[in-house]
Amino acid sequence: MARRSTLYNDVSPVVPTGEHEGRAMRGAKWLALGWLGSMMAAGAQAALGPSQLALVVNDNEPNSVALAALYREAHQVPEKNLIHVRLDPRARKLSPEEFAPVREQILGQLAPGIRAVLMVWTVPYAVGCNAITAALTLGYDADQCSAPCGPGKASAYYGDTGAALPAAAAMRISMLLPTTSLDLGKDLIARGTARNFRLPQASAYYLTTSDTARSARARLFPPSGRIKSHELTIRNMHADVLEGASDIMVYQTGMVRVDKLETLKFLPGALADHLTSTGGDLLGTNQMSSLRWLEAGATASYGTVSEPCNYWQKFPQPAVLLKRYLSGDSAIEAYWHSVAWPAQGLFIGDPLAAPYAR
Repeated sequence: MARRSTLYNDVSPVVPTGEHEGRAMRGAKWLALGWLGSMMAAGAQAALGPSQLALVVNDNEPNSVALAALYREAHQVPEKNLIHVRLDPRARKLSPEEFAPVREQILGQLAPGIRAVLMVWTVPYAVGCNAITAALTLGYDADQCSAPCGPGKASAYYGDTGAALPAAAAMRISMLLPTTSLDLGKDLIARGTARNFRLPQASAYYLTTSDTARSARARLFPPSGRIKSHELTIRNMHADVLEGASDIMVYQTGMVRVDKLETLKFLPGALADHLTSTGGDLLGTNQMSSLRWLEAGATASYGTVSEPCNYWQKFPQPAVLLKRYLSGDSAIEAYWHSVAWPAQGLFIGDPLAAPYAR
Protein backbone atom coordinates (compact mmCIF):
# COMPACT_ATOMS: atom_id res chain seq x y z
CA MET A 1 0.00 0.00 0.00
CA ALA A 2 1.83 3.06 -1.25
CA ARG A 3 1.34 6.48 0.24
CA ARG A 4 1.47 9.68 -1.75
CA SER A 5 5.25 9.70 -1.37
CA THR A 6 5.74 11.76 -4.50
CA LEU A 7 3.65 14.52 -2.94
CA TYR A 8 4.36 14.22 0.76
CA ASN A 9 7.29 13.02 2.84
CA ASP A 10 5.38 12.28 6.03
CA VAL A 11 4.31 8.75 6.96
CA SER A 12 0.82 9.49 8.25
CA PRO A 13 -2.29 8.20 6.45
CA VAL A 14 -3.80 10.44 3.79
CA VAL A 15 -5.87 13.17 5.43
CA PRO A 16 -9.33 13.54 3.85
CA THR A 17 -10.25 17.00 2.65
CA GLY A 18 -13.15 18.85 1.12
CA GLU A 19 -16.77 17.79 0.77
CA HIS A 20 -16.09 14.07 1.18
CA GLU A 21 -14.24 14.73 4.44
CA GLY A 22 -17.23 16.56 5.91
CA ARG A 23 -19.67 13.86 4.82
CA ALA A 24 -17.38 11.16 6.13
CA MET A 25 -16.96 12.72 9.54
CA ARG A 26 -20.70 13.29 9.83
CA GLY A 27 -21.12 9.59 9.08
CA ALA A 28 -18.81 8.60 11.92
CA LYS A 29 -20.75 10.83 14.31
CA TRP A 30 -24.21 9.38 13.56
CA LEU A 31 -23.71 6.50 15.91
CA ALA A 32 -22.02 8.53 18.62
CA LEU A 33 -24.96 10.92 18.71
CA GLY A 34 -27.56 8.17 18.61
CA TRP A 35 -29.04 9.37 15.31
CA LEU A 36 -28.52 6.09 13.52
CA GLY A 37 -30.40 4.06 16.10
CA SER A 38 -33.38 6.43 16.17
CA MET A 39 -33.46 6.60 12.38
CA MET A 40 -33.44 2.81 12.15
CA ALA A 41 -36.37 2.54 14.54
CA ALA A 42 -38.50 4.32 11.95
CA GLY A 43 -38.30 1.26 9.73
CA ALA A 44 -36.29 -0.18 6.86
CA GLN A 45 -36.64 0.69 3.19
CA ALA A 46 -37.18 -1.59 0.23
CA ALA A 47 -34.00 -2.93 -1.37
CA LEU A 48 -33.16 -3.55 -5.00
CA GLY A 49 -35.45 -6.26 -6.38
CA PRO A 50 -34.76 -9.24 -8.68
CA SER A 51 -36.70 -7.68 -11.55
CA GLN A 52 -34.32 -4.70 -11.44
CA LEU A 53 -31.17 -6.82 -11.82
CA ALA A 54 -29.62 -7.94 -15.11
CA LEU A 55 -27.45 -11.08 -15.21
CA VAL A 56 -24.53 -11.13 -17.65
CA VAL A 57 -23.34 -14.64 -18.53
CA ASN A 58 -20.06 -15.59 -20.20
CA ASP A 59 -21.07 -18.39 -22.55
CA ASN A 60 -17.40 -19.38 -22.91
CA GLU A 61 -17.25 -20.43 -19.25
CA PRO A 62 -19.34 -23.42 -18.04
CA ASN A 63 -19.30 -22.26 -14.40
CA SER A 64 -20.69 -18.89 -15.45
CA VAL A 65 -23.57 -20.54 -17.26
CA ALA A 66 -24.29 -22.94 -14.39
CA LEU A 67 -24.15 -20.36 -11.59
CA ALA A 68 -26.18 -17.80 -13.53
CA ALA A 69 -28.94 -20.40 -13.87
CA LEU A 70 -28.78 -21.18 -10.15
CA TYR A 71 -28.77 -17.51 -9.24
CA ARG A 72 -31.73 -16.71 -11.47
CA GLU A 73 -33.76 -19.54 -9.96
CA ALA A 74 -32.81 -18.77 -6.35
CA HIS A 75 -33.56 -15.06 -6.60
CA GLN A 76 -36.36 -15.34 -9.19
CA VAL A 77 -34.65 -13.03 -11.66
CA PRO A 78 -36.76 -12.85 -14.86
CA GLU A 79 -35.32 -14.78 -17.79
CA LYS A 80 -35.61 -11.68 -19.96
CA ASN A 81 -32.95 -10.06 -17.76
CA LEU A 82 -30.25 -12.48 -18.99
CA ILE A 83 -27.52 -11.07 -21.24
CA HIS A 84 -25.01 -13.33 -23.00
CA VAL A 85 -21.43 -12.41 -23.90
CA ARG A 86 -18.36 -14.36 -24.96
CA LEU A 87 -15.11 -13.52 -23.17
CA ASP A 88 -11.79 -15.29 -22.75
CA PRO A 89 -12.19 -17.00 -19.34
CA ARG A 90 -8.41 -16.83 -18.81
CA ALA A 91 -7.93 -13.07 -19.22
CA ARG A 92 -7.65 -11.28 -15.88
CA LYS A 93 -7.53 -7.88 -17.54
CA LEU A 94 -9.02 -6.37 -20.69
CA SER A 95 -7.67 -3.39 -22.55
CA PRO A 96 -10.00 -0.39 -22.89
CA GLU A 97 -10.29 -1.21 -26.60
CA GLU A 98 -11.30 -4.81 -25.86
CA PHE A 99 -13.84 -3.77 -23.24
CA ALA A 100 -15.56 -0.99 -25.18
CA PRO A 101 -17.67 -3.27 -27.45
CA VAL A 102 -18.49 -5.57 -24.50
CA ARG A 103 -19.79 -2.61 -22.49
CA GLU A 104 -21.78 -1.38 -25.48
CA GLN A 105 -23.27 -4.85 -25.93
CA ILE A 106 -24.31 -5.11 -22.27
CA LEU A 107 -25.71 -1.61 -21.88
CA GLY A 108 -27.53 -1.90 -25.18
CA GLN A 109 -29.55 -4.85 -23.87
CA LEU A 110 -30.58 -3.38 -20.53
CA ALA A 111 -34.32 -2.96 -20.37
CA PRO A 112 -36.00 0.04 -18.75
CA GLY A 113 -36.23 -0.45 -15.02
CA ILE A 114 -32.88 -2.25 -14.70
CA ARG A 115 -30.94 -0.60 -11.89
CA ALA A 116 -28.05 -3.01 -11.40
CA VAL A 117 -25.95 -5.55 -13.30
CA LEU A 118 -24.37 -8.77 -12.04
CA MET A 119 -21.53 -10.17 -14.12
CA VAL A 120 -21.21 -13.89 -13.43
CA TRP A 121 -17.50 -14.72 -13.73
CA THR A 122 -14.22 -14.30 -11.87
CA VAL A 123 -12.10 -13.05 -14.76
CA PRO A 124 -11.78 -10.61 -16.38
CA TYR A 125 -11.96 -8.35 -13.34
CA ALA A 126 -10.00 -5.33 -14.58
CA VAL A 127 -9.98 -2.95 -17.53
CA GLY A 128 -6.59 -1.30 -17.59
CA CYS A 129 -6.16 0.03 -14.04
CA ASN A 130 -9.96 0.20 -13.56
CA ALA A 131 -12.05 -2.48 -11.94
CA ILE A 132 -14.49 -4.02 -14.40
CA THR A 133 -17.46 -3.10 -12.21
CA ALA A 134 -16.53 0.58 -12.29
CA ALA A 135 -15.66 0.46 -16.00
CA LEU A 136 -19.09 -0.98 -16.78
CA THR A 137 -21.04 1.41 -14.56
CA LEU A 138 -19.09 4.63 -15.06
CA GLY A 139 -17.11 4.01 -18.23
CA TYR A 140 -13.36 3.55 -18.49
CA ASP A 141 -11.47 6.27 -16.59
CA ALA A 142 -8.27 6.90 -18.54
CA ASP A 143 -7.29 9.81 -16.27
CA GLN A 144 -7.15 7.48 -13.27
CA CYS A 145 -4.83 5.15 -15.16
CA SER A 146 -2.46 7.97 -16.00
CA ALA A 147 -2.08 8.49 -12.24
CA PRO A 148 -3.39 5.40 -10.39
CA CYS A 149 -2.01 6.69 -7.09
CA GLY A 150 -3.72 10.05 -7.49
CA PRO A 151 -7.20 11.24 -6.50
CA GLY A 152 -10.19 9.74 -8.26
CA LYS A 153 -13.38 11.11 -9.75
CA ALA A 154 -16.33 11.51 -7.44
CA SER A 155 -19.21 9.07 -7.83
CA ALA A 156 -22.71 10.55 -7.93
CA TYR A 157 -23.87 7.40 -6.12
CA TYR A 158 -21.78 8.09 -3.01
CA GLY A 159 -23.66 9.27 0.06
CA ASP A 160 -25.56 8.42 3.17
CA THR A 161 -29.01 9.84 2.49
CA GLY A 162 -31.96 8.09 0.89
CA ALA A 163 -32.59 10.86 -1.62
CA ALA A 164 -30.80 9.98 -4.86
CA LEU A 165 -29.38 12.61 -7.17
CA PRO A 166 -30.65 12.42 -10.78
CA ALA A 167 -27.19 11.31 -11.92
CA ALA A 168 -27.20 8.49 -9.37
CA ALA A 169 -30.70 7.37 -10.32
CA ALA A 170 -29.54 6.93 -13.91
CA MET A 171 -26.56 4.76 -12.95
CA ARG A 172 -26.59 0.99 -13.44
CA ILE A 173 -24.36 -0.12 -10.60
CA SER A 174 -22.59 -3.45 -11.03
CA MET A 175 -21.03 -6.35 -9.15
CA LEU A 176 -19.13 -9.56 -9.93
CA LEU A 177 -20.24 -13.04 -8.80
CA PRO A 178 -17.04 -15.16 -8.75
CA THR A 179 -17.18 -18.55 -10.44
CA THR A 180 -13.82 -20.09 -9.49
CA SER A 181 -15.71 -22.81 -7.60
CA LEU A 182 -19.23 -24.09 -8.12
CA ASP A 183 -19.46 -24.98 -4.43
CA LEU A 184 -18.41 -21.49 -3.38
CA GLY A 185 -20.90 -19.98 -5.81
CA LYS A 186 -23.74 -22.16 -4.54
CA ASP A 187 -22.95 -21.33 -0.91
CA LEU A 188 -22.74 -17.64 -1.72
CA ILE A 189 -26.12 -17.68 -3.43
CA ALA A 190 -27.64 -19.53 -0.48
CA ARG A 191 -26.34 -16.88 1.91
CA GLY A 192 -27.63 -14.10 -0.31
CA THR A 193 -31.14 -15.52 -0.45
CA ALA A 194 -31.43 -16.23 3.30
CA ARG A 195 -34.22 -14.29 4.96
CA ASN A 196 -34.95 -14.08 8.67
CA PHE A 197 -38.34 -13.57 10.33
CA ARG A 198 -36.51 -11.86 13.17
CA LEU A 199 -33.20 -10.07 13.19
CA PRO A 200 -30.22 -12.13 14.37
CA GLN A 201 -27.97 -11.13 17.24
CA ALA A 202 -25.11 -9.68 15.23
CA SER A 203 -21.96 -7.59 15.50
CA ALA A 204 -20.11 -5.15 13.28
CA TYR A 205 -16.35 -5.36 13.84
CA TYR A 206 -13.97 -2.50 13.04
CA LEU A 207 -10.28 -3.22 13.60
CA THR A 208 -7.65 -0.51 13.79
CA THR A 209 -4.45 -2.46 13.17
CA SER A 210 -0.73 -1.89 13.69
CA ASP A 211 -0.47 -1.32 9.93
CA THR A 212 -0.69 2.47 10.01
CA ALA A 213 -0.86 2.98 6.24
CA ARG A 214 -3.74 0.54 5.87
CA SER A 215 -5.62 1.98 8.86
CA ALA A 216 -6.51 5.14 6.94
CA ARG A 217 -10.21 4.50 7.64
CA ALA A 218 -9.81 4.11 11.40
CA ARG A 219 -10.86 7.71 12.14
CA LEU A 220 -14.12 6.96 10.31
CA PHE A 221 -14.98 3.76 12.19
CA PRO A 222 -18.22 4.00 14.20
CA PRO A 223 -17.67 3.99 17.97
CA SER A 224 -18.54 0.95 20.02
CA GLY A 225 -22.18 0.73 21.05
CA ARG A 226 -25.43 -1.09 20.45
CA ILE A 227 -28.25 -0.44 17.98
CA LYS A 228 -31.14 -2.03 19.85
CA SER A 229 -33.61 -1.74 16.99
CA HIS A 230 -31.42 -4.01 14.87
CA GLU A 231 -29.95 -6.29 17.55
CA LEU A 232 -26.53 -5.10 16.36
CA THR A 233 -23.47 -4.48 18.52
CA ILE A 234 -20.69 -2.29 17.15
CA ARG A 235 -17.22 -3.35 18.27
CA ASN A 236 -14.47 -0.82 17.56
CA MET A 237 -11.20 -2.56 18.39
CA HIS A 238 -7.43 -2.00 18.29
CA ALA A 239 -6.19 -5.39 17.10
CA ASP A 240 -4.46 -7.02 14.15
CA VAL A 241 -6.74 -10.04 14.12
CA LEU A 242 -10.24 -11.12 15.03
CA GLU A 243 -10.49 -14.70 16.22
CA GLY A 244 -13.39 -16.98 17.10
CA ALA A 245 -16.25 -14.50 16.52
CA SER A 246 -19.49 -16.19 15.45
CA ASP A 247 -21.89 -13.27 14.96
CA ILE A 248 -20.32 -11.23 12.16
CA MET A 249 -22.50 -9.03 9.98
CA VAL A 250 -19.77 -6.49 9.15
CA TYR A 251 -15.98 -6.84 9.38
CA GLN A 252 -13.71 -4.04 8.16
CA THR A 253 -9.98 -3.80 8.74
CA GLY A 254 -6.69 -2.82 7.10
CA MET A 255 -3.96 -5.41 6.53
CA VAL A 256 -2.04 -6.99 3.67
CA ARG A 257 -3.47 -10.33 4.80
CA VAL A 258 -6.17 -11.02 7.36
CA ASP A 259 -5.44 -14.00 9.59
CA LYS A 260 -7.72 -16.39 11.47
CA LEU A 261 -10.56 -16.21 8.93
CA GLU A 262 -11.03 -19.96 9.34
CA THR A 263 -12.04 -19.39 12.99
CA LEU A 264 -14.87 -16.99 12.17
CA LYS A 265 -18.56 -17.40 11.46
CA PHE A 266 -20.25 -14.89 9.18
CA LEU A 267 -24.01 -14.43 9.26
CA PRO A 268 -25.97 -14.63 5.98
CA GLY A 269 -25.63 -11.29 4.21
CA ALA A 270 -22.38 -10.33 5.96
CA LEU A 271 -20.15 -7.65 4.41
CA ALA A 272 -16.36 -7.77 4.86
CA ASP A 273 -13.37 -6.04 3.31
CA HIS A 274 -9.79 -5.00 4.05
CA LEU A 275 -8.00 -1.85 2.98
CA THR A 276 -4.93 -2.90 1.01
CA SER A 277 -3.54 -2.21 -2.45
CA THR A 278 -4.67 -5.15 -4.56
CA GLY A 279 -7.46 -7.04 -2.83
CA GLY A 280 -9.39 -6.78 -6.09
CA ASP A 281 -6.69 -8.74 -7.92
CA LEU A 282 -8.80 -11.82 -7.26
CA LEU A 283 -6.29 -14.39 -8.49
CA GLY A 284 -3.19 -12.52 -7.35
CA THR A 285 -0.92 -13.79 -4.59
CA ASN A 286 1.07 -10.71 -3.53
CA GLN A 287 -1.68 -9.65 -1.12
CA MET A 288 -4.85 -11.24 0.20
CA SER A 289 -7.55 -11.46 -2.45
CA SER A 290 -11.05 -10.29 -1.57
CA LEU A 291 -12.15 -13.77 -2.61
CA ARG A 292 -10.85 -15.01 0.75
CA TRP A 293 -13.69 -13.12 2.46
CA LEU A 294 -16.30 -14.95 0.38
CA GLU A 295 -14.59 -18.28 0.98
CA ALA A 296 -14.67 -17.56 4.72
CA GLY A 297 -18.42 -16.97 4.66
CA ALA A 298 -19.01 -13.29 3.82
CA THR A 299 -21.68 -12.52 1.22
CA ALA A 300 -20.12 -9.44 -0.40
CA SER A 301 -16.76 -7.71 -0.42
CA TYR A 302 -14.62 -5.09 -2.14
CA GLY A 303 -11.01 -4.55 -3.18
CA THR A 304 -8.94 -2.44 -5.54
CA VAL A 305 -7.34 -3.88 -8.69
CA SER A 306 -4.44 -1.42 -8.94
CA GLU A 307 -2.37 0.66 -6.52
CA PRO A 308 -4.77 3.25 -5.08
CA CYS A 309 -2.57 4.71 -2.32
CA ASN A 310 -4.35 4.88 1.00
CA TYR A 311 -7.06 7.35 0.13
CA TRP A 312 -10.06 6.35 2.21
CA GLN A 313 -12.25 7.67 -0.62
CA LYS A 314 -11.22 4.67 -2.75
CA PHE A 315 -12.54 2.22 -0.16
CA PRO A 316 -15.91 1.65 1.56
CA GLN A 317 -16.58 4.40 4.09
CA PRO A 318 -17.52 2.44 7.23
CA ALA A 319 -20.30 4.62 8.66
CA VAL A 320 -21.97 5.12 5.28
CA LEU A 321 -21.83 1.40 4.50
CA LEU A 322 -23.35 0.51 7.87
CA LYS A 323 -26.07 3.13 7.73
CA ARG A 324 -27.14 2.22 4.21
CA TYR A 325 -27.16 -1.53 4.91
CA LEU A 326 -29.12 -1.20 8.13
CA SER A 327 -31.53 1.16 6.37
CA GLY A 328 -32.51 -1.68 4.05
CA ASP A 329 -30.16 -1.36 1.09
CA SER A 330 -29.06 -4.48 -0.74
CA ALA A 331 -25.36 -5.36 -0.60
CA ILE A 332 -24.64 -3.79 -3.98
CA GLU A 333 -26.45 -0.56 -3.10
CA ALA A 334 -24.79 -0.21 0.30
CA TYR A 335 -21.32 -0.84 -1.09
CA TRP A 336 -21.71 1.53 -4.05
CA HIS A 337 -23.14 4.23 -1.77
CA SER A 338 -20.07 3.93 0.46
CA VAL A 339 -17.25 4.42 -2.08
CA ALA A 340 -16.55 8.02 -3.09
CA TRP A 341 -13.97 7.28 -5.80
CA PRO A 342 -14.75 3.79 -7.16
CA ALA A 343 -12.76 3.63 -10.43
CA GLN A 344 -10.20 1.13 -9.10
CA GLY A 345 -12.57 -0.78 -6.82
CA LEU A 346 -14.09 -4.18 -7.56
CA PHE A 347 -17.44 -5.05 -5.98
CA ILE A 348 -17.96 -8.81 -5.55
CA GLY A 349 -20.59 -11.11 -4.06
CA ASP A 350 -24.36 -11.43 -4.13
CA PRO A 351 -25.85 -8.03 -4.97
CA LEU A 352 -29.37 -8.85 -3.76
CA ALA A 353 -28.41 -9.86 -0.22
CA ALA A 354 -30.45 -7.57 2.05
CA PRO A 355 -30.91 -8.93 5.58
CA TYR A 356 -32.32 -5.61 6.86
CA ALA A 357 -34.69 -4.83 3.97
CA ARG A 358 -38.37 -4.34 4.60
